[in-house]
Amino acid sequence: MRGPSSRRPSPAANIHAAVPPGYAGTMPMPKRSSIDDFFAQLSDVQRPHLEALRELSRDADPEAREVLKWNLPVYVRGEKTSLWMLQNFKNHCSLRFPPPFFATQKPAVDAAGYEAGQGFIKLPYERELPIELLKALMRARVEEYAATGAGWNDR
Repeated sequence: MRGPSSRRPSPAANIHAAVPPGYAGTMPMPKRSSIDDFFAQLSDVQRPHLEALRELSRDADPEAREVLKWNLPVYVRGEKTSLWMLQNFKNHCSLRFPPPFFATQKPAVDAAGYEAGQGFIKLPYERELPIELLKALMRARVEEYAATGAGWNDR
């Protein structure tokens, strides 16, 4: 016979325990069926920055494939090596790189006055994109891949 302390709570009982602070009550990101669908679902505020990042990405590495991973555009080389990804949020977008690579680039991002986290540069929609900095970051990642073949977690 099992006592009250041995009963397992129902999965619904702890549903909010797994939700990070600040995310409760937020709408989930709509499911995208393709890269084109991702861009079609952007708001008018998001679209200019993310379309510019898409163009920069295509120019930075014409050999990279644009694929939908984690419901986001990811630029991939070889069989499955992710170079970088684009992320969209309500008030900003981000260009995300492998964290070990980005750690070597973070001083340039800080010097340009942009907020950065572990692996990403935060690009507020109300600010112009730092085009030359973004090109330099993408170029450095392509060069790293060409020299080492390094994937997302290969460092």
